[in-house]
Amino acid sequence: MQFIDLKKQQSLIRENLEKRLRIIFDHGKYIMGPEVLELEKILADYVSAKYCITCSSGTDALLIPLLSKNIGPGDAVLTSPFSYIATAEVIALVGATPIFVDIYESTYNIDPQKIDKAINFAISRDLNPKAIIPVDLFGLPARHRLIREKADEYGLFFIDDAAQGFGGQIGSKLVGSFGDVSATSFFPAKPLGCYGDGGAIFTDNDELAEIMRSVRIHGGGVNKYQNIRVGLNGRLDTIQAAILLEKFTIFKDEVIARNKVADYYRSKINQHLIIPFTPKNYTSSWAQFSLLAKSNKERNLYMGRLKKENIPSMIYYPTPLHMQPVFQHLKYCQGDFPVAEKISNSIFSIPMHPYLKKEEQDNIINVLNSKI
Repeated sequence: MQFIDLKKQQSLIRENLEKRLRIIFDHGKYIMGPEVLELEKILADYVSAKYCITCSSGTDALLIPLLSKNIGPGDAVLTSPFSYIATAEVIALVGATPIFVDIYESTYNIDPQKIDKAINFAISRDLNPKAIIPVDLFGLPARHRLIREKADEYGLFFIDDAAQGFGGQIGSKLVGSFGDVSATSFFPAKPLGCYGDGGAIFTDNDELAEIMRSVRIHGGGVNKYQNIRVGLNGRLDTIQAAILLEKFTIFKDEVIARNKVADYYRSKINQHLIIPFTPKNYTSSWAQFSLLAKSNKERNLYMGRLKKENIPSMIYYPTPLHMQPVFQHLKYCQGDFPVAEKISNSIFSIPMHPYLKKEEQDNIINVLNSKI
């Protein structure tokens, strides 16, 4: 059984994908070829954003906006302690300081009511709060309306980390259209993934879009040999764009299929485990389907049983970001973010993809529903 079945997905698009690759081999524009511009137009239209700027990874999709706003030493950027390292890593890379905001126990996303405390903590450290990066964790959008209100109150630049959330929505508004900027990842395991690294940035801001395009290609000006700011090599290559164009043709159907898989899990897994919560009018793209055990010991027992049945499982994330060795200098302590710490201690994820068969799900569910 596959945790994520990319082979089945590829079988559906392989013929058209190979046609696209042959076209690229013929025109030879392997960097910033026409497929990149085609992809940017399609994705911008999909999320109803004015601009889509593709880039080399989801990490660069977070880094480029920070560089574009000149965020750096002495600045504080608020984010979640329960995420992949990239979310906080980019803050440190520009010389700013990550300031963490604890999460909801129900959705694992930032709790907006705890933003005031984080702002005050940043100020107490003589830092200037400049930005906030909420995370659409496991495919579920964060509480963007409430976060927007806090961002406006404190004058924070709002970057939505939509690396896992692309395809999710609140009402009719799609992930990619929240925040001043939205950043997503096309890592192969993501809801919309390529066959390497890739990412995209969405915004409606004309000036910011122009600056981010410049930062993406070495801070370029009127041509590639005029450099007007410090940038990076953050381009998406043409072959990955072609792969994403073909994957996007089935993406909407895959999001629907992911939700059917999730609904079946939620209707069958018993009360011994806490299943994911989706607020009213929210749609998740289900990058992961994660469950909460009652304890770390119980989690290990469940994962051991799954392994015996050759069912893969994973832990996202075993160590909250404030407890990572790389951030020891921030002097956070165990107990500073109790919800994130509690979740990290007992969460685990089971197979989730659009092509998961009912009999495979039933096998997983039977293992999980047997008494510990």
